[in-house]
Amino acid sequence: MANITVSPTRMELTRLKGKLRTAQRGHKLLKDKRDELMKQFLDTVREVRALRAEVEEDLMTVHKSFTVASALMSSEALEQALLYPKQSVELTMSFKNIMSVNVPVYDFQTKTKSDSDIYPYGFAATSGELDTAVDALGKVFQKMLKLAEIEKSAQLMAEEIEKTRRRVNALEYVMIPDTQEAIRYITMKLDENDRATTTRLMKVKDMILKQSLEEKRAENARAIEAFNAAEGPV
Repeated sequence: MANITVSPTRMELTRLKGKLRTAQRGHKLLKDKRDELMKQFLDTVREVRALRAEVEEDLMTVHKSFTVASALMSSEALEQALLYPKQSVELTMSFKNIMSVNVPVYDFQTKTKSDSDIYPYGFAATSGELDTAVDALGKVFQKMLKLAEIEKSAQLMAEEIEKTRRRVNALEYVMIPDTQEAIRYITMKLDENDRATTTRLMKVKDMILKQSLEEKRAENARAIEAFNAAEGPV
Protein backbone atom coordinates (compact mmCIF):
# COMPACT_ATOMS: atom_id res chain seq x y z
CA MET A 1 0.00 0.00 0.00
CA ALA A 2 1.16 3.53 -0.71
CA ASN A 3 2.71 5.64 1.97
CA ILE A 4 0.08 8.32 1.39
CA THR A 5 -3.57 8.15 2.34
CA VAL A 6 -5.81 7.97 -0.72
CA SER A 7 -9.47 7.48 -1.36
CA PRO A 8 -10.04 4.49 -3.67
CA THR A 9 -12.34 6.27 -6.12
CA ARG A 10 -12.20 6.70 -9.89
CA MET A 11 -11.99 10.47 -9.50
CA GLU A 12 -8.94 10.11 -7.26
CA LEU A 13 -7.42 7.64 -9.73
CA THR A 14 -7.83 10.14 -12.58
CA ARG A 15 -6.28 12.89 -10.46
CA LEU A 16 -3.30 10.74 -9.52
CA LYS A 17 -2.68 9.69 -13.12
CA GLY A 18 -2.58 13.37 -14.14
CA LYS A 19 -0.25 14.09 -11.23
CA LEU A 20 2.01 11.21 -12.30
CA ARG A 21 2.22 12.46 -15.88
CA THR A 22 3.12 15.95 -14.65
CA ALA A 23 5.74 14.58 -12.24
CA GLN A 24 7.34 12.43 -14.95
CA ARG A 25 7.44 15.36 -17.37
CA GLY A 26 8.92 17.62 -14.68
CA HIS A 27 11.46 14.93 -13.80
CA LYS A 28 12.67 14.77 -17.39
CA LEU A 29 12.92 18.55 -17.69
CA LEU A 30 14.82 18.82 -14.41
CA LYS A 31 17.23 16.06 -15.45
CA ASP A 32 17.89 17.86 -18.73
CA LYS A 33 18.45 21.09 -16.81
CA ARG A 34 20.81 19.37 -14.36
CA ASP A 35 22.82 17.79 -17.17
CA GLU A 36 23.14 21.08 -19.07
CA LEU A 37 24.08 22.92 -15.88
CA MET A 38 26.76 20.31 -15.20
CA LYS A 39 28.18 20.85 -18.67
CA GLN A 40 28.20 24.63 -18.20
CA PHE A 41 29.68 24.23 -14.71
CA LEU A 42 32.55 22.02 -15.91
CA ASP A 43 33.36 24.46 -18.72
CA THR A 44 33.37 27.30 -16.18
CA VAL A 45 35.61 25.37 -13.78
CA ARG A 46 38.13 24.74 -16.57
CA GLU A 47 38.04 28.45 -17.40
CA VAL A 48 38.58 29.31 -13.73
CA ARG A 49 41.62 27.03 -13.50
CA ALA A 50 43.23 28.46 -16.63
CA LEU A 51 42.56 32.08 -15.65
CA ARG A 52 43.68 31.53 -12.07
CA ALA A 53 47.00 30.17 -13.34
CA GLU A 54 47.42 33.29 -15.51
CA VAL A 55 46.54 35.63 -12.64
CA GLU A 56 48.96 33.90 -10.25
CA GLU A 57 51.71 34.09 -12.85
CA ASP A 58 51.01 37.79 -13.51
CA LEU A 59 50.92 38.55 -9.78
CA MET A 60 54.31 36.89 -9.39
CA THR A 61 55.62 39.14 -12.17
CA VAL A 62 54.14 42.20 -10.45
CA HIS A 63 55.64 41.13 -7.14
CA LYS A 64 59.09 40.71 -8.72
CA SER A 65 58.85 44.15 -10.34
CA PHE A 66 57.86 45.79 -7.07
CA THR A 67 60.65 43.94 -5.29
CA VAL A 68 63.22 45.26 -7.77
CA ALA A 69 61.70 48.77 -7.58
CA SER A 70 61.84 48.72 -3.78
CA ALA A 71 65.50 47.69 -4.01
CA LEU A 72 66.31 50.59 -6.34
CA MET A 73 64.26 53.18 -4.42
CA SER A 74 63.99 54.00 -0.77
CA SER A 75 60.87 52.85 1.04
CA GLU A 76 59.91 56.49 1.72
CA ALA A 77 60.20 57.42 -1.97
CA LEU A 78 58.23 54.35 -3.01
CA GLU A 79 55.49 55.08 -0.50
CA GLN A 80 55.34 58.72 -1.52
CA ALA A 81 55.09 57.77 -5.21
CA LEU A 82 52.12 55.48 -4.63
CA LEU A 83 50.42 57.42 -1.85
CA TYR A 84 47.83 59.27 -3.93
CA PRO A 85 46.22 57.30 -6.80
CA LYS A 86 45.62 59.27 -9.97
CA GLN A 87 43.14 57.09 -11.80
CA SER A 88 39.65 56.27 -10.54
CA VAL A 89 37.56 53.27 -11.56
CA GLU A 90 33.79 52.81 -11.67
CA LEU A 91 32.62 49.22 -11.28
CA THR A 92 29.18 48.17 -12.54
CA MET A 93 27.46 44.82 -12.22
CA SER A 94 24.79 43.29 -14.41
CA PHE A 95 23.41 39.78 -14.73
CA LYS A 96 23.05 37.18 -17.43
CA ASN A 97 20.88 34.10 -17.30
CA ILE A 98 22.40 30.63 -17.64
CA MET A 99 19.75 27.90 -17.37
CA SER A 100 17.62 30.05 -15.02
CA VAL A 101 20.69 31.00 -12.94
CA ASN A 102 21.42 34.73 -12.79
CA VAL A 103 25.21 35.03 -12.82
CA PRO A 104 27.00 38.38 -12.38
CA VAL A 105 28.82 40.25 -15.11
CA TYR A 106 31.34 42.82 -13.86
CA ASP A 107 32.43 45.79 -15.90
CA PHE A 108 34.65 48.69 -14.96
CA GLN A 109 35.35 52.00 -16.61
CA THR A 110 38.29 54.26 -15.85
CA LYS A 111 37.82 58.00 -15.50
CA THR A 112 40.08 58.63 -18.48
CA LYS A 113 41.08 56.32 -21.32
CA SER A 114 44.76 57.31 -21.48
CA ASP A 115 47.15 54.55 -20.39
CA SER A 116 49.55 57.09 -18.89
CA ASP A 117 46.94 58.16 -16.36
CA ILE A 118 47.57 55.09 -14.23
CA TYR A 119 50.89 56.47 -12.97
CA PRO A 120 50.31 58.65 -9.91
CA TYR A 121 53.89 59.99 -9.90
CA GLY A 122 56.44 61.72 -12.04
CA PHE A 123 58.98 59.66 -13.94
CA ALA A 124 62.05 61.63 -12.92
CA ALA A 125 62.33 60.37 -9.34
CA THR A 126 61.21 56.78 -9.87
CA SER A 127 62.68 53.68 -11.45
CA GLY A 128 61.54 51.98 -14.63
CA GLU A 129 60.77 48.80 -12.69
CA LEU A 130 58.08 50.67 -10.76
CA ASP A 131 56.51 51.72 -14.07
CA THR A 132 56.54 48.08 -15.19
CA ALA A 133 54.99 46.92 -11.91
CA VAL A 134 52.21 49.53 -11.99
CA ASP A 135 51.44 48.76 -15.63
CA ALA A 136 51.36 44.98 -14.98
CA LEU A 137 49.18 45.50 -11.90
CA GLY A 138 46.69 47.52 -13.93
CA LYS A 139 46.46 44.71 -16.50
CA VAL A 140 46.17 41.91 -13.97
CA PHE A 141 43.36 43.81 -12.25
CA GLN A 142 41.14 43.17 -15.26
CA LYS A 143 41.94 39.47 -15.15
CA MET A 144 41.26 39.37 -11.42
CA LEU A 145 37.87 40.96 -12.00
CA LYS A 146 37.09 38.40 -14.69
CA LEU A 147 38.25 35.63 -12.36
CA ALA A 148 35.93 36.88 -9.61
CA GLU A 149 33.07 36.94 -12.12
CA ILE A 150 33.47 33.37 -13.33
CA GLU A 151 34.23 32.02 -9.84
CA LYS A 152 30.96 33.53 -8.59
CA SER A 153 29.19 32.07 -11.63
CA ALA A 154 30.62 28.64 -10.82
CA GLN A 155 29.49 28.95 -7.20
CA LEU A 156 25.94 29.94 -8.18
CA MET A 157 25.74 27.14 -10.75
CA ALA A 158 26.98 24.61 -8.18
CA GLU A 159 24.24 25.72 -5.77
CA GLU A 160 21.61 25.45 -8.50
CA ILE A 161 22.91 22.00 -9.51
CA GLU A 162 22.55 20.83 -5.91
CA LYS A 163 18.98 22.21 -5.68
CA THR A 164 18.07 20.60 -9.00
CA ARG A 165 19.64 17.30 -7.95
CA ARG A 166 17.57 17.25 -4.76
CA ARG A 167 14.40 17.95 -6.75
CA VAL A 168 15.22 15.23 -9.27
CA ASN A 169 15.86 12.73 -6.47
CA ALA A 170 12.67 13.73 -4.66
CA LEU A 171 10.65 13.13 -7.83
CA GLU A 172 12.51 9.98 -8.85
CA TYR A 173 12.68 8.22 -5.48
CA VAL A 174 9.72 9.62 -3.51
CA MET A 175 6.94 11.34 -5.40
CA ILE A 176 6.77 9.21 -8.57
CA PRO A 177 7.05 5.81 -6.75
CA ASP A 178 4.48 6.87 -4.12
CA THR A 179 2.07 8.06 -6.80
CA GLN A 180 2.54 4.85 -8.82
CA GLU A 181 1.95 2.79 -5.68
CA ALA A 182 -1.20 4.79 -4.89
CA ILE A 183 -2.46 4.22 -8.45
CA ARG A 184 -1.84 0.47 -8.13
CA TYR A 185 -3.63 0.43 -4.78
CA ILE A 186 -6.68 2.27 -6.09
CA THR A 187 -6.75 0.13 -9.25
CA MET A 188 -6.64 -3.02 -7.12
CA LYS A 189 -9.46 -1.74 -4.88
CA LEU A 190 -11.59 -0.75 -7.86
CA ASP A 191 -11.03 -4.16 -9.47
CA GLU A 192 -12.04 -5.83 -6.21
CA ASN A 193 -15.16 -3.66 -6.06
CA ASP A 194 -15.99 -4.51 -9.69
CA ARG A 195 -15.59 -8.23 -9.02
CA ALA A 196 -17.71 -7.98 -5.86
CA THR A 197 -20.38 -6.05 -7.75
CA THR A 198 -20.36 -8.61 -10.57
CA THR A 199 -20.70 -11.44 -8.05
CA ARG A 200 -23.62 -9.72 -6.32
CA LEU A 201 -25.34 -9.09 -9.64
CA MET A 202 -24.93 -12.73 -10.64
CA LYS A 203 -26.40 -13.85 -7.31
CA VAL A 204 -29.31 -11.44 -7.67
CA LYS A 205 -29.87 -12.68 -11.21
CA ASP A 206 -29.89 -16.29 -10.01
CA MET A 207 -32.33 -15.41 -7.23
CA ILE A 208 -34.61 -13.62 -9.68
CA LEU A 209 -34.48 -16.56 -12.11
CA LYS A 210 -35.15 -19.02 -9.30
CA GLN A 211 -38.05 -16.94 -8.01
CA SER A 212 -39.41 -16.60 -11.54
CA LEU A 213 -39.25 -20.38 -12.06
CA GLU A 214 -40.99 -21.02 -8.74
CA GLU A 215 -43.71 -18.52 -9.58
CA LYS A 216 -44.18 -20.15 -13.01
CA ARG A 217 -44.42 -23.61 -11.45
CA ALA A 218 -46.94 -22.33 -8.93
CA GLU A 219 -48.90 -20.65 -11.71
CA ASN A 220 -48.88 -23.88 -13.75
CA ALA A 221 -49.97 -25.87 -10.74
CA ARG A 222 -52.87 -23.47 -10.16
CA ALA A 223 -53.84 -23.67 -13.81
CA ILE A 224 -53.88 -27.48 -13.69
CA GLU A 225 -55.96 -27.44 -10.52
CA ALA A 226 -58.42 -25.01 -12.08
CA PHE A 227 -58.67 -27.14 -15.23
CA ASN A 228 -59.26 -30.29 -13.22
CA ALA A 229 -61.93 -28.56 -11.13
CA ALA A 230 -63.69 -27.34 -14.29
CA GLU A 231 -63.79 -30.85 -15.83
CA GLY A 232 -65.34 -32.32 -12.72
CA PRO A 233 -65.27 -35.99 -11.75
CA VAL A 234 -65.50 -38.47 -14.58
